[in-house]
Amino acid sequence: MTAALRNYHARMQRVLDHIDRHLDDDLDLDALSSVASYSKYHFHRQFTATFGLSVHRYIQLARMKRASYRLAYSDAVSVTDIAMDAGYDAPDAFARAFRQRFGQSPSSFRKSPDWEPWLAAFGPLDNARSKFMQKTFTSDDVTICDVPTTAVAIMEHRGDPATLPATIQRFIAWRKAAGLHPSTSPTFNVWRSERRPASPADYSVDLCVGTDEPIEANGAAIKAGEIPGGRCAVLRVVGNTDNLEPAALFLYRDWLPASGEEARDFPIYCQRLSFVPDVAEHEAAADLFLPLK
Repeated sequence: MTAALRNYHARMQRVLDHIDRHLDDDLDLDALSSVASYSKYHFHRQFTATFGLSVHRYIQLARMKRASYRLAYSDAVSVTDIAMDAGYDAPDAFARAFRQRFGQSPSSFRKSPDWEPWLAAFGPLDNARSKFMQKTFTSDDVTICDVPTTAVAIMEHRGDPATLPATIQRFIAWRKAAGLHPSTSPTFNVWRSERRPASPADYSVDLCVGTDEPIEANGAAIKAGEIPGGRCAVLRVVGNTDNLEPAALFLYRDWLPASGEEARDFPIYCQRLSFVPDVAEHEAAADLFLPLK
C-alpha cells in the first residue's frame, strides 16, 4: 500500500471514528469534511465511493443500530427517549422508519425481535466499517497472565450464528432475573467452533457469567461449568467487539508462532468488559484469552 493510500484511509478512518463518538451531535457535511481535511464540495462523493453508502445514510444506520440495541437490551429507556436519541423529533416518525427498515414496530421489536431482517439491514453499515478499517495489533499488545479458574453459568448457543442475538437476549433476561449484573459478575464467551463454519448448523459458542452461587435455571437452558485457570495470552480489543475474529487471527497467525508458546486444550475465549448499549460502540471493550500450556 502506498503512503498516499494509507493517508487517505487514515483520513476516512478519522471520519468514522468522529461519527461514532458524536452520534448525538449535529454531524453536518461541513464538520465531517473538516475532520477528513477534504473540501466539502467533494467529500460526500469521496465518502460514498469509498464506503458504498452516503454520509447521511451511514449516520442514519449508526443511530438506528444504537436505537435497536437499546430497544432489545435496555428496558429502562423509553421508546420516546430512544427515538429522540436516534435523531427523530417524534416517536411516530421513528416508528415509521423503524418498521420500514425492520418490519416491526419499536415496541414489537422490544418484546420479540426478529433478528434476520435486522442483520440484513445493517449489512451496508458493517461492510463500510470493515472496508479497510481493520485494527492492527503488535506483540506489545499481548500479555501473558496466570488466570484463576472461574465458575460460570452457561447458556449454550448451537446452530446458525444468525440466531445468536436471540440467544443473547434470553441470556440477558435470565441473568437479570438471577441478579447477576455485569458490573459484579463477569461475562465470558467461549468459542467452540469457527466464526463461520462450512455449515452454519455447526456454529457453537457458550455465553457465560461468572458465579459460584448455586444456579437456578428458572426454565432457561442454563448449566453450571467452569473456565479453567492457567497461563493465557491476553489481547485487549477496544471499539468494534462484535467481531473479534481479526484479533483471534492475529494471535494464531502472528503472535503464537513467533512466541514459541503452544496452545492449551481449551478454546479461545473472551471476557466482555463493557457493552453496547451501556457504552457507545467505540467504547466497548473485551479481553481475548488464548489458553497456553
